[in-house]
Amino acid sequence: MAKDQLIIFDTTLRDGEQSPGASMTRDEKVRIAKALERLRVDVIEAGFAVASPGDFEAVKAVAEAITESTVCSLSRALDRDIEVAAEAIAPAPRRRIHTFIATSPIHMKHKLKLEPEQVIEQAVYAVKKARQYTDDVEFSAEDAGRSDIDFLARVFEAVIRSAITSRFRLKRRYAHSSRKFPMQTKRYFRCIATMILDWLLPIHWQLCGQGVVRWNAPSMA
Repeated sequence: MAKDQLIIFDTTLRDGEQSPGASMTRDEKVRIAKALERLRVDVIEAGFAVASPGDFEAVKAVAEAITESTVCSLSRALDRDIEVAAEAIAPAPRRRIHTFIATSPIHMKHKLKLEPEQVIEQAVYAVKKARQYTDDVEFSAEDAGRSDIDFLARVFEAVIRSAITSRFRLKRRYAHSSRKFPMQTKRYFRCIATMILDWLLPIHWQLCGQGVVRWNAPSMA
């Protein structure tokens, strides 16, 4: 078995802009991306390409400027999002599409207006769609902290099986997580571990954003 590998995924250019007053111009994003590449960051999430023409141009500019790191664009689990993300990152030698869908009951009901089975189908469809453009696909469950653990396991199992030949990343996003977080996480990984068997599964956690400072230690651990 190969040695464990630490993958550095940096989302300064995308999630970093969520902080008040932290918006960046296209040129500023390119400068930061080049600095991250010099630091040997593995994956640079350059933006959310479909969000606006400006975001698209910024992601494309980063993709044109970066040669060593993987350039990634975020996209919802929607056709247009994935297509626009693919177009924006196309100039990059190494490129990734990071697609996501909400899995908590409140988001599925009120934001997506989808039944759980429809969410699973959409997640699988999105990953297959993204793989038409790149083998490097990352999938996230939005609002996973408020999602049912068993349902999360079902979502990831379906997505994993649909992407069996790709380099696959799992990213669990936490927003408004409860104090049961450590136990939920342990149970979550037990569920996933029963499914992946001999798979090599790099996992990315986004725990420190959105002001959730108390999760710094577990995210680094």
